[in-house]
Amino acid sequence: MSKCLMNEAPLMIIPSLAVKIGINEAIVLQQIHFWLSSSKHVIEGRKWIYNTYKDWQKQMPFWSESTIKRAIHSLEKQGYLISGNWNKTKMDNTKWYTIDYERVEVLDEHASEPSMDQDEPSSDSDWIVDETSLNQAIPESTSKITSEKKIPVVEIIQYLNEKTKASYKPSNHKTQNIIRARLGEGFTVNDFKYVIDIKTAEWLPDPHMYKYLRPETLFGTKFESYLNQKPFKKILREEDFNLEDEEGVI
Repeated sequence: MSKCLMNEAPLMIIPSLAVKIGINEAIVLQQIHFWLSSSKHVIEGRKWIYNTYKDWQKQMPFWSESTIKRAIHSLEKQGYLISGNWNKTKMDNTKWYTIDYERVEVLDEHASEPSMDQDEPSSDSDWIVDETSLNQAIPESTSKITSEKKIPVVEIIQYLNEKTKASYKPSNHKTQNIIRARLGEGFTVNDFKYVIDIKTAEWLPDPHMYKYLRPETLFGTKFESYLNQKPFKKILREEDFNLEDEEGVI
């Protein structure tokens, strides 16, 4: 058997990830994830690693250093890699990297939502979900989440539209079902508004992420993790450092 078959540690390629962010970027991101999983450098709640382009080229010898550098810069630009300077001295411009796992997870979040598209009513000006309809979808023990006779779908969607300058319709059945599901789990209208506030502050200024300020993402399966997220804090990225002429390290 050829020595070229499985005598070396293989590199992984996730096809679905490669389709979304590029094959070179997918390989590099997976390799960085591999090393992050065993990293002992934990800063501000994240694991970080660093390595020179030359060292990464040894792990991926089928590429030149410039190709690896382009893939890393692409991942930074897309926001999947976060750079920082955690060196002991300010004169040391070594760049550290971690993965923005939340942003990576958003890539396939739309696929995790159930398909519930239906014909929409002709008018949505006063759309509401009545208590009887809600109780058919959730257990009796959780139907007490509202003492009112109507579920404020309109209030939630109008708040989202005001914050994001969007025009989502409360009459959309998929939107109704997603909101109904979260209400059925015991979440409140104020919880919805908090998630809208915190993710708007984080994603609205970001040209790669603002498109995810939509009901199926905000109110989907990661709703509780968004609700428990601390207020967004800016993390240093590549543009905070002028290192074009320096040897890049991660």
